[in-house]
Amino acid sequence: MPTHLHDLTFDELRALLTADGLKPAHAATLWNSLHFKADTDQLGRTDFLPPLRKWLEAHLGSDCQTDVLPIATQTPSSDGLTRKYLLKLHDSQEIETVIMGYTGRHTACISTQAGCAMGCVFCATGQMGFVRHLRPGEIVAQVHHARRVLREHGERLRNLVLMGMGEPLHNYDNVMKALGIISDTRGANIGPSKISISTVGVVPGILRMAEENSPYNLAVSLHGSTEAERAALIPANQRWPLSDLISACRTYSEKTDRKIFFAWTLIAGVNDTPDHAHRVATLLAGIQAHVNLIPLNETAGYEGRESAETAGDVFHRIIQDAGIPCTIRQRRGIDVAAGCGQLKAVRNRDKKAV
Repeated sequence: MPTHLHDLTFDELRALLTADGLKPAHAATLWNSLHFKADTDQLGRTDFLPPLRKWLEAHLGSDCQTDVLPIATQTPSSDGLTRKYLLKLHDSQEIETVIMGYTGRHTACISTQAGCAMGCVFCATGQMGFVRHLRPGEIVAQVHHARRVLREHGERLRNLVLMGMGEPLHNYDNVMKALGIISDTRGANIGPSKISISTVGVVPGILRMAEENSPYNLAVSLHGSTEAERAALIPANQRWPLSDLISACRTYSEKTDRKIFFAWTLIAGVNDTPDHAHRVATLLAGIQAHVNLIPLNETAGYEGRESAETAGDVFHRIIQDAGIPCTIRQRRGIDVAAGCGQLKAVRNRDKKAV
């Protein structure tokens, strides 16, 4: 198996080069090109000193590779602020990455797996099933792709949300290694406070984040206020019941002293009544919590419909009145299936690959 340079931390890259007799300074040069500048062609660099240039000529393409993900298709939303990219991996698997513009900032929604094993009934990725985990470099490469796109327009990437295809805490080690590379101040330098990891409720991963005092924001997809209600929407609830999930969240909150962002997808007649809202408030009592309400983004594989605006407003008011900060999330890219729960590696045949 070749070594993928984007998989490596700075220390690992330095060890790789020095083992072949290069000076440590060459690692800083190559790291700068890979991760600060996000260059796509290392062999094309004319400013590398001869030892590094010769090493790359000898190793790239044979026993070493870089992760630059070709664009299969790109699809702009009519909102003018969202663009979805279908990116191709080395083994021809495809994943989706979304860039979203907001006032004064840009956010990239990153995938961590090809497909997903969690099977949430209203999620297009869950409906396609699990294919494989992404390597650290494949996660990093999506971030660099977004940075290059924005740089062409004089913009920069400010925030990351790991809310694309896949369950991040199911791919824990690769995700955390990727985020360490992304947040390294010598590279992309996206601070941990600007990075959010979303989970459907993988309890061991939440507890591990608590034990390791992970610096990234934690977002938990809740969606159900009783065991039966949540299990009907999220099959993973059978493995990690709601009671265990809430207990893990309390442990995380106590150990890290960090707020948890709880996502609640509003589905008409399923989980959008005042009784649901009151139960959510009871569940989250005592946890440093912020609830994000997300009107359902409809998918072909689920018959549910988004809640009426009035139902969302009542739900929002009940959560707020309970003393828990609550936001009705702004929706983006719905017309091109780039919204929460809509990502699925299906090529849009009407769009020309670029």
